[in-house]
Amino acid sequence: MSKLLLVRHGQSEWNSQNKFTGWVDVELSPVGKSEAKKSGEIIKSLNFNIDYYYTSFLKRAINTLEIILENSGSKNKSYIKSWELNERHYGALTGLNKDQVKKKIGDEQFKIYRRSWDQPPPAIESDNENLTLFSDLNSMIPAQSIPKTESLKDTFNRAVPFYKMEIETKLKNNHNILIAAHGNSIRALCKEILQISDIKINELEIPTGNPLLINFDNKMVIDQIKYLDKERAKKIIFNT
Repeated sequence: MSKLLLVRHGQSEWNSQNKFTGWVDVELSPVGKSEAKKSGEIIKSLNFNIDYYYTSFLKRAINTLEIILENSGSKNKSYIKSWELNERHYGALTGLNKDQVKKKIGDEQFKIYRRSWDQPPPAIESDNENLTLFSDLNSMIPAQSIPKTESLKDTFNRAVPFYKMEIETKLKNNHNILIAAHGNSIRALCKEILQISDIKINELEIPTGNPLLINFDNKMVIDQIKYLDKERAKKIIFNT
């Protein structure tokens, strides 16, 4: 049996300001740091070893993982960064207040941009000031792979191949793995792992700083799935 822990980063400064963040490299808020600390403490109480850790190129996910490592009692402090686990790129919506965008474009279009499977927002312009706030680590990404906007499907198409090549193979060999990433990259992974349809995926919400534990049997069939912090759990959508 193997275990997979999926952790969305703790609340970020822009989460607290209700902004579309995407690839902007913002810090954790004080609340987010507390959420990450609690995640580490809960994981410690499970009393099992985690063999590999993965995160994105964005410091809100990296810092979440580092706080988890500090508080989980893990002897393994090394981790792997992958741009494929980055948050979805919100294109021209980057940096905008969500309530203001919703008021401007209307509820229906807002929902399409936020939750549809394959409809991306308009592309970010080359002179958008938020581009200067992207991670320096992005210089390691092949230029042709850097998006100007993304749908959830686009995020799926980079995150899931990485998962299947790099992570799923380790799970099949009975290794336990933790991924600290983002709402949409985790939604993309959950779509694959939990076999969620294109229509139903818009209903999946991923709470900040609350580890989702997935237990696999020896045939990689899920035999248990649950949020570790029951008070902050969201509905789990499975095989729909």
